[in-house]
Amino acid sequence: MEIIKAEKLTKYYGKARGIINLDLTVMQGEFFGFIGPNGAGKSTTIRTLLGLIAPTSGSAMISGRDVTKEKETILQNIGYLPAETLFYQGMKVKDLLKLSADLRKKDCTAESKLLCERLQLDTSRKVDDLSFGNRKKAAIVCALQHQPELLILDEPTGGLDPLIQKEFFDILRERNRAGATIFISSHVLSEIQRNCTRAAIIRDGRIIACSGVDDLSKTNAKRITVQGSIHLEQLSGVRDRKDTDGSVSFLYSGDMDSLLRTLSSGQVNDLTVTEPDLEEVFLHYYEKGGMTV
Repeated sequence: MEIIKAEKLTKYYGKARGIINLDLTVMQGEFFGFIGPNGAGKSTTIRTLLGLIAPTSGSAMISGRDVTKEKETILQNIGYLPAETLFYQGMKVKDLLKLSADLRKKDCTAESKLLCERLQLDTSRKVDDLSFGNRKKAAIVCALQHQPELLILDEPTGGLDPLIQKEFFDILRERNRAGATIFISSHVLSEIQRNCTRAAIIRDGRIIACSGVDDLSKTNAKRITVQGSIHLEQLSGVRDRKDTDGSVSFLYSGDMDSLLRTLSSGQVNDLTVTEPDLEEVFLHYYEKGGMTV
């Protein structure tokens, strides 16, 4: 079942580009990543999908409902975490969490307590006094405590320390195994590679790739690391060269016979050939002309 479906979704802010002709489908039960740097259109996409801002053209459906016509119903069944969170001043965390639950007409007391314990969130403090990381924890609990079938999380780990990040993703994987759909936007590619099964890459408001995370990482290029001394000046297909004392590492998409001849003419003490990681592939998607490796 398609839980998110966008067709030709476009949003302009006056003459400024938001997103353009965006087609996107997320199936129920997926752990889906949405990748792009700041300004690529991730947050605009999410806000438009949720009906929080009106599209300029195109359409979007959540669980078969039109986001422009049934926004209130849609939001009742979604856990949404914005990239930046604002709370009512003067409230204690426990009051904020109760307000969030009451707005959905649900008793979330038990789940809220469990999440706060796992994320080490002190509910007796006022939200005004919270650090950025603790404000993010409070927003996470608000998004998760009613156990929604769809979680839409926009840059969720900013401000969280590594141990809390690990616990947060443990919680998300548990929810996903229980049937929840996770849609997470991030520019931290290791988060996507470790946790998502499928991902889309957005650049300048357009989706330029959408596939399984393993498929996105598969290219014709290899990461070559050589301990020793070799001369690469005449070898074509070399990219992203990194030299350190006694070694050189580079992405290679050229002819293998040429590479072997070059290596044999130098001094090779050790040689490693690996697949590039998602971060390296992503950087090449963002080069002029798109994917080059």
